[in-house]
Amino acid sequence: MALADLALPEKAAFFPRFFKAGKGEYAEGDQFIGVTVPDQRKVAKEFRDKISVEELSEVLSSEIHEHRHCALLILVAKFEKSKDSSEKEAMVSFYLQHRKHINNWDLVDNSCYKILGRHCFDKEDHRILEDLATEEDLWSKRMAVVSTMHYVKRGEFDLMKKLVLKNLNHPHDLIHKANGWLLREMGGKNEAELLDFLKKHYRKMPRTTLRYAIEKLDESIRQDFLKGRI
Repeated sequence: MALADLALPEKAAFFPRFFKAGKGEYAEGDQFIGVTVPDQRKVAKEFRDKISVEELSEVLSSEIHEHRHCALLILVAKFEKSKDSSEKEAMVSFYLQHRKHINNWDLVDNSCYKILGRHCFDKEDHRILEDLATEEDLWSKRMAVVSTMHYVKRGEFDLMKKLVLKNLNHPHDLIHKANGWLLREMGGKNEAELLDFLKKHYRKMPRTTLRYAIEKLDESIRQDFLKGRI
Protein backbone atom coordinates (compact mmCIF):
# COMPACT_ATOMS: atom_id res chain seq x y z
CA MET A 1 0.00 0.00 0.00
CA ALA A 2 1.14 3.56 -0.68
CA LEU A 3 1.29 4.27 3.06
CA ALA A 4 4.04 1.70 3.60
CA ASP A 5 6.40 3.73 1.42
CA LEU A 6 5.93 6.74 3.72
CA ALA A 7 6.46 4.91 7.01
CA LEU A 8 9.02 6.35 9.44
CA PRO A 9 10.51 4.00 12.05
CA GLU A 10 10.87 6.76 14.66
CA LYS A 11 7.17 7.61 14.31
CA ALA A 12 6.22 3.94 14.51
CA ALA A 13 8.02 3.81 17.87
CA PHE A 14 6.46 7.05 19.14
CA PHE A 15 2.83 6.68 18.08
CA PRO A 16 1.90 3.78 20.42
CA ARG A 17 2.81 5.97 23.39
CA PHE A 18 1.10 9.06 21.99
CA PHE A 19 -2.12 7.21 21.15
CA LYS A 20 -2.16 5.16 24.38
CA ALA A 21 -1.82 1.71 22.81
CA GLY A 22 -0.03 0.13 25.75
CA LYS A 23 -1.35 -2.58 28.04
CA GLY A 24 -4.38 -1.38 29.98
CA GLU A 25 -4.66 1.85 27.97
CA TYR A 26 -7.69 2.88 25.93
CA ALA A 27 -6.16 1.85 22.59
CA GLU A 28 -4.42 -1.28 23.84
CA GLY A 29 -3.02 -3.36 21.02
CA ASP A 30 -3.38 -0.80 18.22
CA GLN A 31 -0.59 -1.11 15.68
CA PHE A 32 1.31 1.63 13.87
CA ILE A 33 3.67 1.83 10.91
CA GLY A 34 4.70 5.46 11.42
CA VAL A 35 3.01 7.57 8.74
CA THR A 36 2.37 11.22 9.60
CA VAL A 37 -1.05 12.80 9.08
CA PRO A 38 0.14 15.17 6.32
CA ASP A 39 1.44 12.16 4.39
CA GLN A 40 -1.81 10.29 5.01
CA ARG A 41 -3.71 13.26 3.59
CA LYS A 42 -1.57 13.13 0.45
CA VAL A 43 -2.40 9.45 0.00
CA ALA A 44 -6.09 10.11 0.66
CA LYS A 45 -6.12 12.80 -2.00
CA GLU A 46 -4.43 10.46 -4.47
CA PHE A 47 -6.86 7.60 -3.88
CA ARG A 48 -10.14 9.46 -3.37
CA ASP A 49 -11.33 8.70 -6.88
CA LYS A 50 -9.44 5.43 -7.31
CA ILE A 51 -11.05 3.39 -4.55
CA SER A 52 -14.73 2.70 -3.98
CA VAL A 53 -16.53 3.00 -0.66
CA GLU A 54 -16.98 -0.78 -0.69
CA GLU A 55 -13.24 -1.28 -1.15
CA LEU A 56 -12.59 1.01 1.79
CA SER A 57 -14.18 -1.60 4.06
CA GLU A 58 -11.04 -3.74 4.04
CA VAL A 59 -8.78 -0.75 4.70
CA LEU A 60 -10.97 0.53 7.53
CA SER A 61 -10.95 -2.95 9.10
CA SER A 62 -7.13 -3.05 9.18
CA GLU A 63 -5.23 -3.59 12.41
CA ILE A 64 -2.94 -0.73 11.34
CA HIS A 65 -4.00 2.63 12.75
CA GLU A 66 -2.78 4.68 9.80
CA HIS A 67 -4.71 2.45 7.38
CA ARG A 68 -7.94 3.12 9.26
CA HIS A 69 -7.25 6.84 9.51
CA CYS A 70 -6.42 7.16 5.83
CA ALA A 71 -9.60 5.23 4.93
CA LEU A 72 -11.61 7.74 6.95
CA LEU A 73 -9.87 10.67 5.26
CA ILE A 74 -10.81 9.18 1.90
CA LEU A 75 -14.40 8.64 3.02
CA VAL A 76 -14.65 12.25 4.22
CA ALA A 77 -13.27 13.48 0.89
CA LYS A 78 -15.78 11.37 -1.01
CA PHE A 79 -18.64 12.58 1.17
CA GLU A 80 -17.69 16.23 0.76
CA LYS A 81 -17.37 15.85 -3.01
CA SER A 82 -20.64 13.99 -3.55
CA LYS A 83 -23.75 15.83 -4.74
CA ASP A 84 -25.88 12.67 -4.73
CA SER A 85 -28.09 12.41 -1.63
CA SER A 86 -28.52 8.63 -1.88
CA GLU A 87 -24.76 8.20 -2.27
CA LYS A 88 -24.18 10.32 0.83
CA GLU A 89 -26.79 8.32 2.76
CA ALA A 90 -24.90 5.17 1.84
CA MET A 91 -21.65 6.67 3.15
CA VAL A 92 -23.30 7.58 6.44
CA SER A 93 -24.55 4.00 6.76
CA PHE A 94 -21.09 2.70 5.91
CA TYR A 95 -19.55 4.93 8.58
CA LEU A 96 -21.96 3.74 11.25
CA GLN A 97 -21.60 0.09 10.28
CA HIS A 98 -17.81 0.33 10.62
CA ARG A 99 -17.63 2.44 13.74
CA LYS A 100 -16.12 -0.35 15.83
CA HIS A 101 -12.97 0.36 13.82
CA ILE A 102 -13.18 4.11 14.53
CA ASN A 103 -11.63 3.56 17.91
CA ASN A 104 -9.28 6.35 18.84
CA TRP A 105 -9.75 10.08 19.32
CA ASP A 106 -8.04 11.12 16.09
CA LEU A 107 -10.09 8.68 14.04
CA VAL A 108 -13.26 10.06 15.60
CA ASP A 109 -12.34 13.75 15.58
CA ASN A 110 -11.11 13.93 11.98
CA SER A 111 -14.18 12.29 10.51
CA CYS A 112 -17.38 12.29 12.57
CA TYR A 113 -18.50 15.91 12.35
CA LYS A 114 -17.64 16.06 8.66
CA ILE A 115 -19.89 13.09 7.92
CA LEU A 116 -22.38 12.44 10.73
CA GLY A 117 -22.56 16.03 11.94
CA ARG A 118 -23.08 17.46 8.49
CA HIS A 119 -25.60 14.76 7.57
CA CYS A 120 -27.72 15.25 10.70
CA PHE A 121 -27.57 19.02 10.40
CA ASP A 122 -28.60 19.02 6.76
CA LYS A 123 -31.41 16.54 7.42
CA GLU A 124 -32.51 18.42 10.55
CA ASP A 125 -32.63 15.03 12.26
CA HIS A 126 -30.44 14.55 15.32
CA ARG A 127 -31.46 11.01 16.26
CA ILE A 128 -28.22 9.37 15.12
CA LEU A 129 -26.18 11.59 17.44
CA GLU A 130 -28.63 11.30 20.32
CA ASP A 131 -28.55 7.50 20.01
CA LEU A 132 -24.75 7.42 19.91
CA ALA A 133 -24.66 9.51 23.09
CA THR A 134 -26.64 6.83 24.93
CA GLU A 135 -24.34 3.95 23.99
CA GLU A 136 -21.90 2.60 26.56
CA ASP A 137 -19.01 2.64 24.12
CA LEU A 138 -16.51 5.43 24.80
CA TRP A 139 -15.94 6.21 21.13
CA SER A 140 -19.65 6.36 20.31
CA LYS A 141 -20.13 8.94 23.05
CA ARG A 142 -17.20 11.01 21.83
CA MET A 143 -18.48 10.67 18.26
CA ALA A 144 -21.86 12.06 19.33
CA VAL A 145 -20.58 15.23 20.96
CA VAL A 146 -17.76 15.94 18.49
CA SER A 147 -20.21 15.57 15.60
CA THR A 148 -22.01 18.64 16.92
CA MET A 149 -18.99 20.67 15.80
CA HIS A 150 -20.79 21.06 12.48
CA TYR A 151 -23.71 22.63 14.35
CA VAL A 152 -21.51 24.87 16.47
CA LYS A 153 -19.65 26.18 13.42
CA ARG A 154 -23.03 27.29 12.10
CA GLY A 155 -24.06 28.99 15.33
CA GLU A 156 -26.45 26.30 16.58
CA PHE A 157 -25.65 25.20 20.11
CA ASP A 158 -28.69 23.48 21.61
CA LEU A 159 -27.85 19.92 20.58
CA MET A 160 -24.24 20.25 21.67
CA LYS A 161 -25.27 21.54 25.10
CA LYS A 162 -27.78 18.72 25.45
CA LEU A 163 -25.19 16.04 24.65
CA VAL A 164 -22.54 17.63 26.86
CA LEU A 165 -24.94 17.55 29.80
CA LYS A 166 -25.95 13.97 29.03
CA ASN A 167 -22.40 12.73 29.57
CA LEU A 168 -21.05 15.58 31.68
CA ASN A 169 -19.77 13.30 34.43
CA HIS A 170 -18.70 10.35 32.34
CA PRO A 171 -15.71 8.68 34.04
CA HIS A 172 -13.27 8.98 31.11
CA ASP A 173 -11.23 12.12 30.53
CA LEU A 174 -11.56 11.75 26.75
CA ILE A 175 -15.22 12.67 27.18
CA HIS A 176 -14.31 15.48 29.59
CA LYS A 177 -11.91 16.87 26.99
CA ALA A 178 -14.37 16.54 24.12
CA ASN A 179 -17.09 18.29 26.12
CA GLY A 180 -14.77 21.13 27.09
CA TRP A 181 -13.49 21.47 23.53
CA LEU A 182 -17.01 21.84 22.10
CA LEU A 183 -17.97 24.34 24.79
CA ARG A 184 -14.85 26.36 23.99
CA GLU A 185 -15.79 26.32 20.31
CA MET A 186 -19.22 27.66 21.24
CA GLY A 187 -17.52 30.42 23.19
CA GLY A 188 -15.52 31.33 20.12
CA LYS A 189 -18.77 31.86 18.24
CA ASN A 190 -20.76 33.40 21.08
CA GLU A 191 -19.05 34.09 24.40
CA ALA A 192 -22.30 35.08 26.10
CA GLU A 193 -23.73 31.61 25.36
CA LEU A 194 -20.69 29.97 26.93
CA LEU A 195 -20.78 32.17 30.03
CA ASP A 196 -24.47 31.51 30.52
CA PHE A 197 -23.93 27.75 30.25
CA LEU A 198 -20.94 27.79 32.58
CA LYS A 199 -22.70 29.84 35.26
CA LYS A 200 -25.40 27.20 35.41
CA HIS A 201 -23.21 24.10 35.30
CA TYR A 202 -19.53 24.76 36.02
CA ARG A 203 -19.62 23.71 39.66
CA LYS A 204 -20.56 20.15 38.72
CA MET A 205 -18.19 19.87 35.76
CA PRO A 206 -15.05 17.74 35.81
CA ARG A 207 -12.08 20.06 36.18
CA THR A 208 -10.71 19.06 32.77
CA THR A 209 -13.94 20.03 31.03
CA LEU A 210 -13.96 23.40 32.76
CA ARG A 211 -10.33 24.14 31.92
CA TYR A 212 -10.87 23.31 28.26
CA ALA A 213 -14.07 25.36 28.12
CA ILE A 214 -12.59 28.53 29.62
CA GLU A 215 -9.22 28.40 27.86
CA LYS A 216 -9.92 31.36 25.54
CA LEU A 217 -11.65 33.59 28.09
CA ASP A 218 -9.99 36.61 29.72
CA GLU A 219 -7.68 35.58 32.54
CA SER A 220 -9.72 37.34 35.23
CA ILE A 221 -12.87 35.45 34.20
CA ARG A 222 -10.94 32.19 33.98
CA GLN A 223 -9.71 32.62 37.53
CA ASP A 224 -13.19 33.44 38.77
CA PHE A 225 -14.47 30.15 37.41
CA LEU A 226 -11.46 28.14 38.59
CA LYS A 227 -11.75 29.56 42.11
CA GLY A 228 -15.54 29.25 42.27
CA ARG A 229 -16.20 32.98 42.60
CA ILE A 230 -19.06 33.07 40.10
